[in-house]
Amino acid sequence: MSEDGKKKAMNEAPAKVEHLSFVAADNGAALAHLCGPLDENLRQMETILNVTISRRGAQFRVTGDAHAARRALRALEVLLDRVNRTGKELTVDDVQWHFVGGDDVYRTEQMESGEMGAGEPVLKTRRRDLRGRTPNQRAYLRAILEHDISFGIGPAGTGKTYLAVAAAVDAFERGTVERIVLTRPAVEAGERLGFLPGDLSQKVDPYLRPLYDALFDLMGFDKAQRLMERQSIEVAPLAYMRGRTLNNAFVILDEAQNTTGEQMKMFLTRIGFGSKAVITGDITQIDLPKGVLSGLKQASRVLEGVRGISFTHFRSSDVVRHPLVARIVEAYDAAAQAEEAARKAERESRRNDRREEN
Repeated sequence: MSEDGKKKAMNEAPAKVEHLSFVAADNGAALAHLCGPLDENLRQMETILNVTISRRGAQFRVTGDAHAARRALRALEVLLDRVNRTGKELTVDDVQWHFVGGDDVYRTEQMESGEMGAGEPVLKTRRRDLRGRTPNQRAYLRAILEHDISFGIGPAGTGKTYLAVAAAVDAFERGTVERIVLTRPAVEAGERLGFLPGDLSQKVDPYLRPLYDALFDLMGFDKAQRLMERQSIEVAPLAYMRGRTLNNAFVILDEAQNTTGEQMKMFLTRIGFGSKAVITGDITQIDLPKGVLSGLKQASRVLEGVRGISFTHFRSSDVVRHPLVARIVEAYDAAAQAEEAARKAERESRRNDRREEN
């Protein structure tokens, strides 16, 4: 084999594979709680870490990349310890949260026992006390509580909208605001809602459905409907915010990447006394016409550092949906960076060509 061939073979050699074993106490109930129905918790762990986990009775065998295999083995030990202490069956979500939370071993138990400390933001909702799962989510909640205007920017699945609605529900239930206003731009309709059939609700419902879903989940359908009938909760397209002043309200602008600069300025200047505003969006999913600058991009540049305004930037590691979502986000981010690097190189090449011509 040539020298180049040897180098290529070395570069293409697979990562070191390890086979690690873990023997648990032969407790049938605890093992069933750990593995889940049809070992679905083990399958979830395999998907997240890209390893293979086989089990024979109380003996587990993990095969895969050395680092990933050690993480899997540690997770099995930690999660089994949790099962033994709580007596509760693990779910697929529990397994995913274990890794999303940075393998923070006893975070769930600490939160349940109140050991996380007074600085940890806690939101009261109908279903349960709600806390941030990742460091950025916790920073986001702190920012919402401490600032009048907060921006949450990042990929889909990071909990930006859900946590913002939860903070609004919490503030409303505590009596710190008198109403909740949820809005988003109806880009698909070009904001020309008058040309669509039906009344206002029928025109805009498809665009506001994600906000309704979060609201119903956190408050319950019946209560949310009653509050909407009393106008204590308002869900409306961004076009209907013009000319208003919103006092003593918790206002959320979702999908803000699809606002123009003028719309963003209009929204931010609606905020009145005793109000809070949260703006969420993903600058990688802009649906505006080509050549139109996103109001969210502009605001993040213009308002960064302004006192009373906070920015929280989420990453793919904050995604709390299916593990594949985080990988999809990472793949698109990598592709976008490669395209930007190629465009930059092309611009530089053109500048060099012009210099040579001159």
